[in-house]
Amino acid sequence: MIPRFTTKEMADLWSEENKYHYWLKVEQAVAWAQAQIGMIPKSAARKIEKAKFNLKQIEKFETITKHDLIAFLKSVETTIGAAGRFLHFGLTSYDIVDTALALRLIQACDYINKALTELLATIKKLALNHKQTLMIGRTHGMYAQPITFGFKCLSWYEEMKRNITRLRQVRENLRFGKISGAVGTYSTVPPNVEVLTLRRLGLKPEPVATQVIPRDRHAELLTTLAIIAGSLERIATEVRNLQRSDIAELAEPFTAGQTGSSAMPHKRNPELSERICGLARIVRANALAGLETIALWHERDLTNSSVERITLPDSTILIHYMIKLLTQILQGLVVFPEQMRKNLAKTFDQYFSQNLMIALIKKKMAKSTAYKITQELSFQAGEKKMSLKDLAMKNPQVKKYLNEKELTRIFDINTFLANIDYIYKKSISDN
Repeated sequence: MIPRFTTKEMADLWSEENKYHYWLKVEQAVAWAQAQIGMIPKSAARKIEKAKFNLKQIEKFETITKHDLIAFLKSVETTIGAAGRFLHFGLTSYDIVDTALALRLIQACDYINKALTELLATIKKLALNHKQTLMIGRTHGMYAQPITFGFKCLSWYEEMKRNITRLRQVRENLRFGKISGAVGTYSTVPPNVEVLTLRRLGLKPEPVATQVIPRDRHAELLTTLAIIAGSLERIATEVRNLQRSDIAELAEPFTAGQTGSSAMPHKRNPELSERICGLARIVRANALAGLETIALWHERDLTNSSVERITLPDSTILIHYMIKLLTQILQGLVVFPEQMRKNLAKTFDQYFSQNLMIALIKKKMAKSTAYKITQELSFQAGEKKMSLKDLAMKNPQVKKYLNEKELTRIFDINTFLANIDYIYKKSISDN
């Protein structure tokens, strides 16, 4: 992934040097376990425990071997002398690669979880601060009924809580390694070596491995990241839409000296939110590639390798970056309550239409008649730019069923806030 969209934590995690660090960590754990059961000399295990590798040397060896793990082993062997013959003893490449990958993916999940937790706290703060900030709700892009901006944020908050739950479950499902040989039958390395090795690494043995850990585990991670990307995009899309000139209820933070357009100095574009929406497409596409790698031939083929060298680093890197970027946007988000009130006024009280219809039905008017009258009055309000309330109060059919006091109560905007406390209590407490 390009540096522009990479956080420092993820850059370090997915660096080539760190990959070899994890490989060495697994090799050392295996040697230790083998020494515990007398499979290799303890002196050899101690030597391997102190082993090192040289990045440039690995690159040089790989030009000859065309195999990065063998090149890595050759580099390590140069630092441990005769003990080198016990390095990688009885193992297959993916005993190391997949087990080390599990460790890196767990660390990636931890970074993402931490970022999601910070985002969740930011959204919660917005939800509490704007619990009573009235705005028009929109369905199909059209004015619907009033909500509060805090209520909108509360929806985001609940979705992010679900994402954290999903991620934690995926992390648990990734916590498996394998030290079981060429096709997973322990023919050259006994099961107790796997148990001891993985216990030291904080992993569990894959119940039934082949030459690799089954790829449904990795596909689950990628699809979960795609869901998270969709959630981030939903929020970013909302910021973009509500920043549009004709709505103008929200605005991304805009720092001194920042520019929106090289041609139009007046532009203040929601470019950060747009960036999140664009990157979400890549994460979703990677999820599809991850699903394609589940169906490996027989006990394994290599079709997953090239895909995963791209999808697993890129998706975890992008999600981490996107979460942090959205947190930054929401922490600096500019909310315009006055503009929200102005947009409410543009509806000419049409959002009270359901309240009026229900009140007429309760007064024994036929449902179809109540709907027809309310619809006609609502359309007139828009066409004549008159308040629906005023039109209703002047309408003979309405007046026949509802008096002025009842109509005033029907057209009280606070009716839309009547259950806001209940909704908040279902989700969070503002104490």
